[in-house]
Amino acid sequence: MSDDHTHVQEFFTARAADWDRRFPDDGPAYAAAVAELALRDGGRVLDAGCGTGRALPALRAAVGRSGVVLGADLTPAMLREAARAGRDRDGALLLTDVAALPLRSSSLDAVFAAGLIAHLPQPGENLRELRRVVRPGGVLALFHPVGRAALAARQGRRLTPDDLRAEPNLRALLTGAGWRMTSYVDEDTRFLALAVRDA
Repeated sequence: MSDDHTHVQEFFTARAADWDRRFPDDGPAYAAAVAELALRDGGRVLDAGCGTGRALPALRAAVGRSGVVLGADLTPAMLREAARAGRDRDGALLLTDVAALPLRSSSLDAVFAAGLIAHLPQPGENLRELRRVVRPGGVLALFHPVGRAALAARQGRRLTPDDLRAEPNLRALLTGAGWRMTSYVDEDTRFLALAVRDA
């Protein structure tokens, strides 16, 4: 396992048991972001870096019982908390690295990724892997329940021009990975960038 993976696992393992209690009011923001994916009944979707699975109920509701919902995370403790919260009933939980997903190419309609991009060791390559598993015309949602400025303030840091989620930086990163950004919202109450996989 790389040092990057070890650091991510250590960070989230230490916080897993309290994660949902720390952010108890995020449910509506997750549901609203999932709605923007415009998933259909019977659809196939991955929550990449699912953590405790807070998006899984909304994803299940969007694709119905006939759809496929997967939650992938690198940290066993986060997946244990997802199962403890009963969210494994809404989607199959996979202990895996989003840099090497055990999924067929073009097998999904969409990928939802909450707070993931800041933890990717090689964002360009990792976004290409997410593109691989999504069909042409499929959608990627990069989400956070608070915007960039609010998150920076929460973390005690300042926004800088090289911030990965700044619109020009993120647009270029997505384009280089084979995605076309279709919308970008960065408000205090949410961050949501949507992108489509071109053929």
